[in-house]
Amino acid sequence: RRMRAMGIRDRPTAPASPWQNGVAERLIGSIRRECLDHIIVFGETHPRRILRSYARYYNDIRPHRSLDKDAPVARPVQRTGSIKSHVILGGLHHHYARA
Repeated sequence: RRMRAMGIRDRPTAPASPWQNGVAERLIGSIRRECLDHIIVFGETHPRRILRSYARYYNDIRPHRSLDKDAPVARPVQRTGSIKSHVILGGLHHHYARA
């Protein structure tokens, strides 16, 4: 009801038609290319931990072109201090920040 009150309507996509939901397909592609294609998964809880860590990286650290090379969760500009590298996902990605 709340969504309808805001003017948002549900539009289901047809099966086997990825072009109808480009946003979800883009995100799934990023997850596969930047994370899952490079990691061997052990057990059932392992991919949950990996995806939680990747989601934190994706939203807090990773630069996005559409956001003028900022992350969805904005962070302050660091101007002083030496630059340190922080390993993410076992070295698959790195975060460089001033200490």
